[in-house]
Amino acid sequence: MNDSVKNSPIIQIDSLNRTYNDGANKVQVLTDLSLEVEKGEQLAIVGSSGSGKSTLLHLIGGLDKPTSGTVHLNGTNIHSLSAKAQGEFRNRHIGFVYQFHHLLPEFEAQDNVAMPLIIRGMNRTEAHKIASDLIERVGLGNRKTHKPAELSGGERQRIAFARALVTQPDCVLADEPTGNLDHGTANQVYELMCELNREMGTTFITVTHDLELAGKMQRQLHLEDGNLKLFS
Repeated sequence: MNDSVKNSPIIQIDSLNRTYNDGANKVQVLTDLSLEVEKGEQLAIVGSSGSGKSTLLHLIGGLDKPTSGTVHLNGTNIHSLSAKAQGEFRNRHIGFVYQFHHLLPEFEAQDNVAMPLIIRGMNRTEAHKIASDLIERVGLGNRKTHKPAELSGGERQRIAFARALVTQPDCVLADEPTGNLDHGTANQVYELMCELNREMGTTFITVTHDLELAGKMQRQLHLEDGNLKLFS
């Protein structure tokens, strides 16, 4: 393999623009934004509320469409795919973690983690086995049969990370993953993120207001005036 292939970024964003209509006005959220992210990198993106952090994450994950520009993940332009193909691509290549865990309240932890595999078409027994192993890895082996309401905030977020990683995605997109947690629990979740990053080689892109969390990442960028700048 030549160096140009070996060192290709896992995510490549070129001249990304996102404009929203607000009545008669147009609001420019992202302006000619470009970014490269390497495989296995931990990247933090910080910025004020309303700066477009979540918009950027949704564009990377194919949950929103750019006004112009491209997003490539592993060489695939996710926005060139059909809606069905996008869903399948997300299921295999991207995991999501949010500030509010979005676990299904009527299902046990093991069912929640297994759900992306079951949606893919894997049989339930095999999906539960993989989910069970991953729940063990995030330190909650004794909580597999508990429903979200029976778990603490930190435990729910650990289960959310397990669900995001159960498909062995190339990249996990985390939107304020510690924003709803106390300081001690937030540190535990960060340590878990680092551990999974080391063990699985998964790329993590985290948008956060938490400057302490951001400072622990390998690289920090600041989203301001629609574009990314070095964090200082």
